[in-house]
Amino acid sequence: MRRLPWLLIAAVFVPLAAAYALLLRNVGGFRFAHPWLLAAIPPAVALVLWTGLTRAPAWRALFVYSRAMELAAQRPGIVARLRDLPTVLRLAVVVLIAVAAARPQSTRAHDDIELEGIDIVITLDLSGSMQETDLAPNRLEAAKSVIREFVRKRPTDRIGMVVFGREAYTYVPLTLDHGTLLRMLAELRLGIVDGNGTAIGNGIGVALNRLCSEELTALRRAAEQGEGATAAQAKPPAPVMTGPDGKPRSRVIIVLTDGDSNAGNVSPEDAARWAQLLNVKIYTVLAGTSDGEAAGAAPGGGRHAANPKLLEQIASTTGGTPYLASDRRALDDRFQKILADLHKSRLRDRGTLYAELYPRFLIVAFALLLLEIALRQTRFLRIP
Repeated sequence: MRRLPWLLIAAVFVPLAAAYALLLRNVGGFRFAHPWLLAAIPPAVALVLWTGLTRAPAWRALFVYSRAMELAAQRPGIVARLRDLPTVLRLAVVVLIAVAAARPQSTRAHDDIELEGIDIVITLDLSGSMQETDLAPNRLEAAKSVIREFVRKRPTDRIGMVVFGREAYTYVPLTLDHGTLLRMLAELRLGIVDGNGTAIGNGIGVALNRLCSEELTALRRAAEQGEGATAAQAKPPAPVMTGPDGKPRSRVIIVLTDGDSNAGNVSPEDAARWAQLLNVKIYTVLAGTSDGEAAGAAPGGGRHAANPKLLEQIASTTGGTPYLASDRRALDDRFQKILADLHKSRLRDRGTLYAELYPRFLIVAFALLLLEIALRQTRFLRIP
């Protein structure tokens, strides 16, 4: 094996590294999505050097010259000095492809990643009656199907999820990572919360806390300072939170339930007034029959009727709209029309979205590969 052409390697790799340093100088939050693939570079480089610089067998390189002394006295030309250039180019191609395979990414495509979107929290009832089969295959699976399609059609919205039964909990915080949201939605089952009750007011309260916790805290303080006033009757001490463009941020709560509120320490009416003060619209969805027939689980395992009038009151108080989930296709279409008409505010979400940088490496790798092939088939063609 011949000596490594260090000077030639440096002449190719140093300008290439300098060019990438200049190109990526303003890239923020640089990272590799699959850094373990970088471990493939050393063995790949060793293989390229071994196959490219190994001396050919003597029987293949044997030529007979009548005046060998004169031939040896000739100084090698530029092509002879650059005979290893195709191998060095292939070396650069292997390194660049390995780097591209590791998926270099940036947390921002420019100074900021800005998207048009709405903040949405889906508040889902997990009381025991959600296993009823009047909506095939059951109420919970029907609701999950509606949510799944809804999320897929809202790619630029930050969406979170709250679940409630007797109590309410945050299941998924507001996020643009809809893949994770859908995976967690698929894993959602009855029994992860106490299903012996339906705390609609608590569910709305937790959702409001995810959407506007600062303003909610300010309202509570204002209520504590007022004489005999409840928090839901207090006036906001400051304007509603705005987005980076200075406009009020559009925020929505979607409540999916199948029964009347019969648990929790926050009444749905008070929660709706809080939402009204915070400029949050609530859309209510009644899953299953609305004729009062066995549409909910009461405390202690009993049954109680649905309360569509309560859901209508909650929605109308906040400027939203009540719906029935008996026709999922119409429900989904109507949701899209209403949400598309809402104001879309500017959102910044650094660290959640990543800009892919691998094309910057892959394009250069393919260009160098084409150059290497052209050189090997023309001026640098070796015989044998």
